[in-house]
Amino acid sequence: MEVYEDSSLRGRVFAKLREDILSGAYRENDELREITIGEEMGVSRTPVREALRQLELEGLVKIIPNKGAYVTGITPRDVKDIYKIRSMLEGLCARWATEHITPEQTDELEEILLLMEFHMKKRPEERAAQMSALDGRFHQVLYEASDSRILEHVLSDFHKYVKMARTRSVGSKERAEKSLEEHREILEAIKKKDKILAEKLANRHVMKVMENLHIEE
Repeated sequence: MEVYEDSSLRGRVFAKLREDILSGAYRENDELREITIGEEMGVSRTPVREALRQLELEGLVKIIPNKGAYVTGITPRDVKDIYKIRSMLEGLCARWATEHITPEQTDELEEILLLMEFHMKKRPEERAAQMSALDGRFHQVLYEASDSRILEHVLSDFHKYVKMARTRSVGSKERAEKSLEEHREILEAIKKKDKILAEKLANRHVMKVMENLHIEE
C-alpha cells in the first residue's frame, strides 16, 4: 500500500510540474526547489525528487549535482522537430482513423467544427484560447479513432509539448479560418474512406501550423 501511495504522489507531482513547464508557468533556467514545491503541493521531498528525475529523463529539467534542478523547457528547435515528426504521425493517425472511426466519433468531430465556427466570431483574446482547446479536442478524437493505444499516447504527449505554440498558431483570425478549413477537409476525406487523401491532408495541416509559427532557432 505504501508503494502505491508513493507512486501516486510522484505521478501527481510530475503531472503538475510538467503542465506548469509546458504552459509557461515556469521559464527556462528557473530553479525548481524541492522544499518549496513540496510545501505548495502538500507532499514530502521524496515524490518531488522522483518527479524531477522523471522530468530530467524527458529533457524538461536539468539536475546539477550539489546545486539543484533547473528548467530546460522546450527550445524552438525542439518545437520544429516535434512538428515535423507530428506531421508524419498525424498522417498515419488520419489513415488509421479512416479505417476505424465510429459514427459517434464522426459526430463529435462535426460538433467540434461547428463550435470552432461559433468561436471564430469572438474577440481575439477570447478566440485564441477557445480555438486552441477545440483544436486540441479535434486531434484527440482523431487519435482515439486511430484505434492504436501507442499512437494515441505518443501524439497526445507531443500535443502537450507544443501547447503554447498551438495557442499562438490560432491567434490570428486568418490562420484560425484556414485551420478550420483544413480540419474540415481532413474529416471529409475520412468520411469518404479516402485514407490516402486523409493522410496527405493531415500531414500538410501540421506542416502549415509549423510554418505559421515562424520559428527561429
